[in-house]
Amino acid sequence: MKSTLYANHQLKNHTSFRQSVQNSLTMAYRGLLKIRRTPEQLFDVTLQPIIFTLMFTYIFGGAISGNVANYLPVIIPGILVQTVITTSIVTGVQLREDMDKGVFDRFKSLPIARIAPLAGALLADTIRYTIATVLTFTMGYIMGYRPEGGFGYVVFAGVLVIACSWAISWIFAFFGVIARTASSVQGISMLALFPLTFLSNAFVPVDTMPDWLQWFVKMNPLSHLITAVRQLANNGTIGSDFVISLIGAAVIVAIFAPMTVRAYMRRT
Repeated sequence: MKSTLYANHQLKNHTSFRQSVQNSLTMAYRGLLKIRRTPEQLFDVTLQPIIFTLMFTYIFGGAISGNVANYLPVIIPGILVQTVITTSIVTGVQLREDMDKGVFDRFKSLPIARIAPLAGALLADTIRYTIATVLTFTMGYIMGYRPEGGFGYVVFAGVLVIACSWAISWIFAFFGVIARTASSVQGISMLALFPLTFLSNAFVPVDTMPDWLQWFVKMNPLSHLITAVRQLANNGTIGSDFVISLIGAAVIVAIFAPMTVRAYMRRT
């Protein structure tokens, strides 16, 4: 009797999980259709990687590394992480806009998994992260960047950044649910993200900073992600920073995904 009840319980959990995945994929497809109908949503992920890569490389390259060629292995991973992570802010902003329009009120009345509208929207945004990643590496290659890790490790580094950005987007999705306006979501997100991106090892060597600032930079989770990307793309190696980045991404999802869903169910 107990074994039968346990089997039924396991089957129910499996069915519920499969339904959640299917519902999330359906919502992700809706997000892709939305991007196709309003392609101007991609302006930030198409222009920002090009502008930032050109601007930061030619401004800081000679001062920091002596020339652009020597600076590219340093700046391209830094620009990649900064650009893609910053792009994830749009997730929370668009989520707030959809909620203000009443779109999620209808989703809540449908017989779908509670997490599906949120997970689907975040999953669709991985297309944006992919575009930003490809353009950043492409711009670097045009400017002379030749990652010694090889194409396979470059792809691996890109996937790592996309996965971590998807995890971080849950934080901004939470802001999108609890904030009152889309502009406030953008303001709060930039206030939280701006110090993390610039007070990191993305642009300059850490040992050139004051001791007290070095401590913060070394503890900065984005510094670990940038270092992991550099090791993959430039050396073809996987170090402790890679593991730390994955663990950090998993912890973020484990904390903020349930919090966002609960806040979403209370607010909608």
